[in-house]
Amino acid sequence: MTPGGAAYWTRIAFLFLVRSGRATAALSVMVITAVAALIFLSALAVGVKDAMLRNTVGLFSGHVTGYDLPDSIQTQDLVVQGVDAVLKRVYLPGVLTGGRLSQPMLLCGIDPEQETAHTALKMKISEGRYPLTGQREILVSRDVAQTLGARVGDRLRFSFQTGGGFLEYSVSGLYHTGLDALDREMAFCPLETMPDKGVPWSAAIFLTGGVTADAILNLYRQHWPEPVRFESWETQMPDLRQLIDLEAISMAIVIFLVFGVVAIGIACSFVIFIIRNMREYGIMRAMGVTTAEISALIVAKVTLMNLVACSVGLLIGMVAVLVVAHTGGIDISAFTSHNRYFAVSGVIIPRLTAFSLWAPPATSLLFSLLAAVWPAVMVARKKAADILRLI
Repeated sequence: MTPGGAAYWTRIAFLFLVRSGRATAALSVMVITAVAALIFLSALAVGVKDAMLRNTVGLFSGHVTGYDLPDSIQTQDLVVQGVDAVLKRVYLPGVLTGGRLSQPMLLCGIDPEQETAHTALKMKISEGRYPLTGQREILVSRDVAQTLGARVGDRLRFSFQTGGGFLEYSVSGLYHTGLDALDREMAFCPLETMPDKGVPWSAAIFLTGGVTADAILNLYRQHWPEPVRFESWETQMPDLRQLIDLEAISMAIVIFLVFGVVAIGIACSFVIFIIRNMREYGIMRAMGVTTAEISALIVAKVTLMNLVACSVGLLIGMVAVLVVAHTGGIDISAFTSHNRYFAVSGVIIPRLTAFSLWAPPATSLLFSLLAAVWPAVMVARKKAADILRLI
């Protein structure tokens, strides 16, 4: 470019923006608000995804489930980098009887101490407690207790589906999750009280933050081929996977729609600026400034304003997310009491990711550059003589 290259025209663009201080400030506030709000909303959407996943897999199932595991595989064998805990469980089908009433039931043998430490089922115990290790006690759902007419302390009989034997258990507590698979089909007792030894067992595998289930699945499948089977939460809960993907798509659409509207506002405002300052552009054209340089000046003005506004909006959005995250998040329990994906807690903690942090400012910059096309074309199409005749 003539008189001084890119640095020169950037300085001129800056002076144009400073001279139109109030208009520049108004447009900047629009961009700052949009960027900050969408960074916060994107981080909040990530927090909703985290909350749904935390509530669902943290309640009982874990991120990865192992099936039909032989005694040759121990829980410590499954502890690899990225695995927080491996909980052993043994399932036996049968019938649970209280008095003259009975109900088909899947008895799950657990390690009460491990379950208490790593699952959230303890938070759903409405009466009583977890069974104690080594004690002939059973934890049943409130719905099953009502069906059998049982209360905490009563004795129930569990009859095996195969073998014809039975065991008696004392009810240690009642729980209620709102999930039919747990409330109507399962009861829990200490592993030591399970009648059969050497039967295949199942593993609930909980991962540390940032570790994907697929990475762990690949490691397990390399070491233990079929018939040992491992499945991730995505395979077991495809509806949750689709819901998370739908939320991400919806957030991307919102970002594009918001900045589409912002870009139209910027384009219209710059057209007004150009019409109002057409004299300056006409003089510049008469002095020999080329059409390309005029267009570059307009693009530089839009870009410079947008970069400053996006930087401020980025900072405000980050601070807002960090403040909310470090003050306990947003509690929406009143609106999720019947939502199975928020069975444990309705607290949402916004979390910044690369997408939530950079998608709003990057989209803003892209649309602002597109917004600069209209005013740049308008000036480029006018001749210097025509502009000066209008003055």
